[in-house]
Amino acid sequence: MGRTVTVATCALNQWALDFEGNLERIFRSIEIAKSKGARYRLGPELEICGYGCSDHYYESDTLLHSFQVLEKLLESPATQDIICDVGMPVLHRNVRYNCRVIFLNKKILLIRPKISLANGGNYRELRWFTPWSKAKHVEEYFLPRIIQEVTGQETVPFGDAVLATKDTCLGAEICEELWAPNSPHIEMGLDGVEIFTNSSGSHHVLRKAHARVDLVNSATAKNGGIYILANQKGCDGDRLYYDGCAMISMNGETVAQGSQFSLDDVEVLVATVDLEDVRSYRAEISSRNLAASKVNPYPRVKVNFALSCPDDVAVPTCVPIQWRHHSPEEEISLGPACWLWDYLRRSKQAGFLLPLSGGIDSSATACIVYSMCHQVCLAVKNGNTDVLADARRIVNDETYIPEDPRELCKRVFTTCYMASENSSQDTCNRAKLLAEQIGSYHINLSIDVAVKAVVGIFRVVTGQTPRFSVYGGSSRESLALQNVQARIRMVLAYLFAQLALWARGMPGGLLVLGSANVDESLRGYLTKYDCSSADINPIGGISKTDLKNFIQYCIENFQLTALRSIMSAPPTAELEPLVDGQVAQTDEADMGMTYEELSVYGKLRKIAKAGPYSMFCKLIHMWKEICSPREVASKVKHFFRMYSVNRHKMTTLTPSYHAENYSPDDNRFDLRPFLYNTSWSWQFRCIDRQVNAL
Repeated sequence: MGRTVTVATCALNQWALDFEGNLERIFRSIEIAKSKGARYRLGPELEICGYGCSDHYYESDTLLHSFQVLEKLLESPATQDIICDVGMPVLHRNVRYNCRVIFLNKKILLIRPKISLANGGNYRELRWFTPWSKAKHVEEYFLPRIIQEVTGQETVPFGDAVLATKDTCLGAEICEELWAPNSPHIEMGLDGVEIFTNSSGSHHVLRKAHARVDLVNSATAKNGGIYILANQKGCDGDRLYYDGCAMISMNGETVAQGSQFSLDDVEVLVATVDLEDVRSYRAEISSRNLAASKVNPYPRVKVNFALSCPDDVAVPTCVPIQWRHHSPEEEISLGPACWLWDYLRRSKQAGFLLPLSGGIDSSATACIVYSMCHQVCLAVKNGNTDVLADARRIVNDETYIPEDPRELCKRVFTTCYMASENSSQDTCNRAKLLAEQIGSYHINLSIDVAVKAVVGIFRVVTGQTPRFSVYGGSSRESLALQNVQARIRMVLAYLFAQLALWARGMPGGLLVLGSANVDESLRGYLTKYDCSSADINPIGGISKTDLKNFIQYCIENFQLTALRSIMSAPPTAELEPLVDGQVAQTDEADMGMTYEELSVYGKLRKIAKAGPYSMFCKLIHMWKEICSPREVASKVKHFFRMYSVNRHKMTTLTPSYHAENYSPDDNRFDLRPFLYNTSWSWQFRCIDRQVNAL
């Protein structure tokens, strides 16, 4: 009598619409799973086409090519004698579903459509798919001819069913269903399902991993069972980084943990577990057994196959492990670095260019690129031939072996300090010293000639010469002169990105990196089309507070001592004239609020769904020790005025790594108008009445 089963799950770095690459990675994961003795293999959500296809799901080509990939999988000897569970879109009776296709030995066992679709935050699944609403109901699905010719089947079961093998019972969940209040695993477990599977397309958010792990472990803590979770990993073509964390849990405890961040395109996690442990765990939970005796049963698809072997008494099983979570600083160091590497290699560019100002934000961005170089060298050292091949192609050297992060940084990373007459020698020195310590190819240049030329054109046309406030000019004049400097830097960044390597006799172009943090974007404290306008921004979803902690982490872990003076200096744009050679302009004074306050406003606005009045009501309690109600009212009004005046800037925000749940990203995550009535007259009157009452 078999009792131990060996199962495999995986994290795959799939890429939207890369059917050839996706197929190759699926095959590799199946081969690894089989080589480790697994009899069941689970893959990520929509792994055949890639999760992030977006409106390409509407196209019949996406469905056609997905079935062509499925055909290759079905007919391959690699998929024999192992139950394969793959994800793809399927059109059933002219309705598009997000499905799992489960097959064994050239026969499709079940097509299981997703029941609960993810439709909040970054997810828009209801735009492309319809949830399966017929609980515990199965219909006939007529297979396309190309699949019929391989399987010999005309129809297969389609719907909400479970698989009954010779030795156990398996039930599938898909991503969001784990997070739903009425998760299918609850009723499945009561109906005798012992192995639950979950194929996910779950992206990284700072401090989120523990929530996913806790949900998986709690799924089997009350009901017993084995829970297997697969997830996509990497950048599959947009702002999200899918962070792996494939895992296997039994009876409320983790028995196998995959990595959250790595450059491995294919990671397979295998565990051997004892079915009798599930049965004995359930036996003493009387409340569970009473509920199970009343449950409405699932349709069962019988499978003439066993996950266990008849004589397996001597087979060792996995024991519970303690999950190790990364600190937020480690997450910032690893997640955006892996995302940058995927973007660089898949865009087929030769490296990055960063305007390095000597401030915290651009320095943090530089440190993330340096961390990327660390990850590349480590992956090559550990034998990752894919990373080695990509690195050689990027640097255009077929014999190159990346061993030293600083040396790799020199090849793929150009930093540029763009000085003006308003720049201090301190920031110039800080940028130069940091560039030396990380190894980047560093350029120093002055933008004064270009700025004077642009202002000169205005003077010729209008006969007027704008002046800074310190020289008697109006605030309008001063702001315009600051914006000219900022926009000149963007133009020069793109010029050098296109031609810097050409000037050095090297092929290729560079991707321009932006470095505006999430708080500045929320407040709109940036010039539209300045050097925050770039190709991508690895820190655009990270708060100033977290970036400061990350800088401290880099000082301690990368020994980048240049960061100490950067940490201690007050943040400044350096766009206004110096006073006695020293910086007189600071970010927080310009904004009229601190970065710490901005982070609080951002979380209340987005996560707590607070408008001006609700935010005021919450803050009079949160800040009662430091502010009077009238002061709170003034701060809230100032924030909402500035936020609404500058919201239009979010429509052109550089695509940023999504790391924070209060991101103001206008593309998909934070949908708001960009033309506001910035007086907020009704809302502010409500606040004023409450202030007077208090």
